[in-house]
Amino acid sequence: MHKKTILLAGLMAVLAVQPAMADDDELGWSGSLGLGLLVITGNTESEALNFDGELNWDGERWHHTLIGRALNKVENDVTTSEAYKAAYDAKFDLTDRTYLFGLVDYNRDRFSGYDQQVFEVVGVGRRFIVSEKHQLSGELGFGAAQNDLKDGPSENEFTTRASGEYVWKISENATFSQTLAVNWADSNTFTESISELRTGIAGNLGLAVSLTVKNNSDVAPGIDKTDTWTGVNLDYAF
Repeated sequence: MHKKTILLAGLMAVLAVQPAMADDDELGWSGSLGLGLLVITGNTESEALNFDGELNWDGERWHHTLIGRALNKVENDVTTSEAYKAAYDAKFDLTDRTYLFGLVDYNRDRFSGYDQQVFEVVGVGRRFIVSEKHQLSGELGFGAAQNDLKDGPSENEFTTRASGEYVWKISENATFSQTLAVNWADSNTFTESISELRTGIAGNLGLAVSLTVKNNSDVAPGIDKTDTWTGVNLDYAF
């Protein structure tokens, strides 16, 4: 296993248990598990089973989120799609609207222009809209990026990250969310957009339809800059 992968896994494991050691009186867990079909276009044209999960812990001022996604498909002993994502995000409220954040974001996609991309960012965020139906927040941060080219060296660079998230509670059992994140570095700009509509089916069981668009501004010849993932998942929220 790649040394950076081992290091990242260890870091995320340590950070993930941090909530258990602070603000015990405000402990609150939530999350979801999903399984479904993903249609991929761009550097590979394929359909694959998709697994994703999210675990949240919210205290009075601390908020922690751990997410993961994995997809893999093998046809006639040939891998036609393979990608993994893991991210840990921690927020500390300065006020009810302004907060500090730290993020570790790991992306591995066998069929993109990069073997793997890792971002470590710290910065400040602001909740611009907080209401029963609408929420809008934005973040600006700075940190480091490690981009491992598929057919070249690893690029270790300073990065600037800007992101935004909008959530619309359409009804009691339907929610639409849109996130957009842009990471700027000297050699490459990585952009990821995720649109998702979730509706409840029965109890905690729901149906989620999502569109993920990933773009790298600088890729090797013959590699598409943009990949899209269209997913339909059954998920269980807790």
